[in-house]
Amino acid sequence: MAQLLPQNFKNHARYVPLYHFVLFFMLVALLARATWAMIGHFSADTVSQFLLVAAVVLAAFFARSFALTAQDRVIRLEMKLRMQAVTPQLMPRFAEFTTGQLVALRYAGDVELQGLAQQVLDGKLTRGADIKKQVRDWQADRLRV
Repeated sequence: MAQLLPQNFKNHARYVPLYHFVLFFMLVALLARATWAMIGHFSADTVSQFLLVAAVVLAAFFARSFALTAQDRVIRLEMKLRMQAVTPQLMPRFAEFTTGQLVALRYAGDVELQGLAQQVLDGKLTRGADIKKQVRDWQADRLRV
């Protein structure tokens, strides 16, 4: 099995080339073609073609959206359990974290989690990217959707 590179801020984003690039551009091309055909020759067939392509585009979008929402819920639960164990003193303020902040904090090791979480609650770190940039003990997540 190939050795995986250590994960960090610069390489943690996950791309599935056939989904993120090939399928995306295929759907854009199909939608543009169906739109052009409908505008150029308005008929029941071109409207049907446009609606079919639009439905496929929406299905692809929502499939990704629903999977990411489910993943975010799991990460939120994971972080709630982890913070109860590692930083119980911050638990009364857990509801103040946004999902994006918790997703970013997920990459922090236990030793630095409390400090980073406190900075988020103090308003010193707000954006997920800024939180991730502060992580020193990066906890890899290779099971993302």
